Amino acid sequence: MNTRSGVHVFDSLAPIAASEWDALTGGHPLLCHAFLHALHESGSACANTGWAPSYLGMWNDGALQAAMPLYLKTHSYGEYVFDWAWADAYQRHGLSYYPKLLCAIPFTPVEGSRLLARDAGHRQALAEAALGFARDADLSSLHCLFPTGEEAQIFENAGMMLRSTVQFHWRNENYADFDDFLSRMNHDKRKKIRQERRRLRDAGITFRWLRGSEATPADWRFFADCYKRTYRAHHSTPYLNLEFFERLAGSMPDNLLLILALRDGEAIASAFNVFDEQALYGRYWGTREFHSGLHFEACYYQAIEFCIANRIPTFEGGAQGEHKLARGLLPVRTSSAHWLARPEFSDAVAQFLRRESRGIDQYVDELGEHSPFKDAGPGDK
Repeated sequence: MNTRSGVHVFDSLAPIAASEWDALTGGHPLLCHAFLHALHESGSACANTGWAPSYLGMWNDGALQAAMPLYLKTHSYGEYVFDWAWADAYQRHGLSYYPKLLCAIPFTPVEGSRLLARDAGHRQALAEAALGFARDADLSSLHCLFPTGEEAQIFENAGMMLRSTVQFHWRNENYADFDDFLSRMNHDKRKKIRQERRRLRDAGITFRWLRGSEATPADWRFFADCYKRTYRAHHSTPYLNLEFFERLAGSMPDNLLLILALRDGEAIASAFNVFDEQALYGRYWGTREFHSGLHFEACYYQAIEFCIANRIPTFEGGAQGEHKLARGLLPVRTSSAHWLARPEFSDAVAQFLRRESRGIDQYVDELGEHSPFKDAGPGDK
């Protein structure tokens, strides 16, 4: 019988029942036991890749009451909130920035709960416990990426600095179909999208949607190969491996969508998405051939069509990318929270974040003036 009580650090989800973990996540597919455990067990996010799981858990008489996905990071890759300049400043002063403590979903710039708890009291206690962990381990810093607005406030109240970033999300305004969506856009943007799609049709390129339960092992091998090729074509190392995708296909198929692009019936590209009833999260893509507009079609237009067909309210297209604005994805503010142990660096970063925040305000205002929609349009400004 498990009689564990108090706060403990654990380096694997294996001893924790999926039902016990998932009861804390609010049903978010990217926070679920299956997704995170696949990252660790496949070797995609583990100590060997610079993501050493160091989760905090709060137990009471053997029952998990709260948890926080924490990692000891030896680099800043795969985070989408950039602190390379901070690390460089530490190095120039002869100090070690790494390892640092990071609360995040690896390789996933999606907002969601980071203080997984049954009540507000446990969320506050988790934030304080994470800071205590960072101090006791003599770490340079603690960072939490893409928490909810409520949680960002909890982190700020605990003494962490907040940072704003901008993403681009699509909102489903009960569109009847893709043409209905296009009809809400201004003439130039609508015309450009139609031209992009027509070029692909003229090239003999069609698309198929495969939910996780419909995709075959060969489909997953094809996607993983495309994903790997595309990363390497951009002189990058792919974060994820085939085992990760195969594990997800077996453990959470109802939350997965593969979009296949076919030229004259032969698969040439693929995009991987995670979804639930509330949102579709565009994650990764890859291709074996270059075709103008193929990336936008596979990663954005097909995703939007899927959301319309399945009445999904939101499509999150990932971090950064002003090019998404012209495709109907509008700017949305996201946040992160940061604590640096050394006051001289913390004070300098706080000043930087105040300046950066004013720049973000200006940037969002400018983006709002270039809405692709006829009116102010759906979504956040």
